[in-house]
Amino acid sequence: MILNDKQIKKLAEEQEMISPFVGESISKGISHGLNSFGYDLRCGSEFKIFTNIKGATADPKNFSEDNFITVKDEGSILIPPNSFALASSLEYFKMPRNVTGLVTAKSTYARCGLGVPPTVLEGGWNGVLVLEFSNHTSNSVRLYANSGAAQILFFQGEQPEVSYADRNGKYQNQTGITLAKSK
Repeated sequence: MILNDKQIKKLAEEQEMISPFVGESISKGISHGLNSFGYDLRCGSEFKIFTNIKGATADPKNFSEDNFITVKDEGSILIPPNSFALASSLEYFKMPRNVTGLVTAKSTYARCGLGVPPTVLEGGWNGVLVLEFSNHTSNSVRLYANSGAAQILFFQGEQPEVSYADRNGKYQNQTGITLAKSK
């Protein structure tokens, strides 16, 4: 079952599922906060923009910082054509065992050619979410810090036998931009 605004708000207030929690849609610039059936989260002001300047290969089992440049404390960044950037959410998530979140793009950015690959927030996972932004166009796309960046839809099901926390998932309690890692 997909959760509505009342259910999301209750989980945010009683179980700290989203912190800080904005209980309404704030529409200044690119919106963020609670919606009818989801939550628009914000990205912070640190970005890792992928580049091939150093000729590195993106290998999830041996990830190198040669794959990107880091930009901090800027109001926005430009993601080059056909490129990719990482950022972390301003919000911290404590997913209940029986709730899973699905991250998707905001329509404002999607209409500019910026995609957000689907990411799952598994039941029992805690942490700051690492957001992936993919520029599918031949133009640079501007991404704004401290602003709405992606949307999460929340789904509730039966209690699982084993949660993400139970199996000690490799991205549990992550903070900041956590790079790809293999266990």
